[in-house]
Amino acid sequence: MSSLPSLLSPFFLKPTINGSPCLPCSPHLHKILRKGYGSSSSSSSSSSSSSSFHLLSQRVTTSSRVSSKGILCKASEKDGTSKASSKEALDGQSPLTLAQQVGLWIMEGVYVVWLFLLPYAPGEPLWEIKLDTIIVLLKLSHNFFYILPLANLVGFHLIEASLLHPACEALFNFVIAWTLMFAPLLFTDRKRGRVKGFLEVLWIIQMFLTNTALIPYMAIRLGATNESYGPEVDEKPSKLVSVLTNNAATVGLIGGLLGVISILWLFYGRPDGGFGAVGDRWGYFVEYILSDRIAYAFVWDIVLYIIFQPWLVGDNLQNVEENNVGLVNALKFIPYVGLGAYLLSFKKDVKSNS
Repeated sequence: MSSLPSLLSPFFLKPTINGSPCLPCSPHLHKILRKGYGSSSSSSSSSSSSSSFHLLSQRVTTSSRVSSKGILCKASEKDGTSKASSKEALDGQSPLTLAQQVGLWIMEGVYVVWLFLLPYAPGEPLWEIKLDTIIVLLKLSHNFFYILPLANLVGFHLIEASLLHPACEALFNFVIAWTLMFAPLLFTDRKRGRVKGFLEVLWIIQMFLTNTALIPYMAIRLGATNESYGPEVDEKPSKLVSVLTNNAATVGLIGGLLGVISILWLFYGRPDGGFGAVGDRWGYFVEYILSDRIAYAFVWDIVLYIIFQPWLVGDNLQNVEENNVGLVNALKFIPYVGLGAYLLSFKKDVKSNS
């Protein structure tokens, strides 16, 4: 008489995990176990059946242990769900990931309380903001991306640019340009589905309040996921998202150009404005970030962007042209430059969702 494992082999043979049958592929297993292995007509048959059930029990235990560690059977995958996604869902609950999430939420609390509320950082807190500070903000926005200053420089004076120290304009536009370059990266982030429907809003807030919005996003994207929070989002992307994503290389070029202009503007902008030589401008820049709350907050943003850039770029190398993956992976740690390289190597067929 055939042994029980040989009779059940059609149910267990494939697929296997480390040589052991995979239980999710055995739809008839529980039915067979409930009915038993027939009625024993002899003591030898009974003994053989007992041994077979003992072996089967060991396989059940082994497979259960494997399954509990997050190794899932391919046959149980549905609708294109990959083993990587399943593992990712479990990894989201790991102690390391939880520690990262807690750290990011603490960082968000410190960022908001220290930069907006407490009076101990350079400059005045939000609740004591002065009219002069608001006026400077409006002037910086008026000179957004150097459009008016450069237009005036080449002879167009239909609208005059606001007169500000080049150090103020350089820092403001450098950070805002870096924020602009984050847009295609965020809108195609493979974990963006965890903030379904809100990512576009978060990025718009990021343009005005920078890391006030980006830190929570970095924490949320680490959260444990399930089938309804996959990388793809069902809604059709907005016009803004489509434009920024479909023109990622152009965004990278513009952002890179603005970064270079900002550095040059700091040391050489407004040459006739009486702002001094290179040394004088650098001295003013240092004093500026140590005495003004807005400038001080921008320095915080630069530090956090330095942390988040390689993190996000490294998680989304699948969006990079294959022949440039190695280069982008190496450059991702270089502030500003790494993100520019990522956008310039961006695939043209990457889907975007808000």
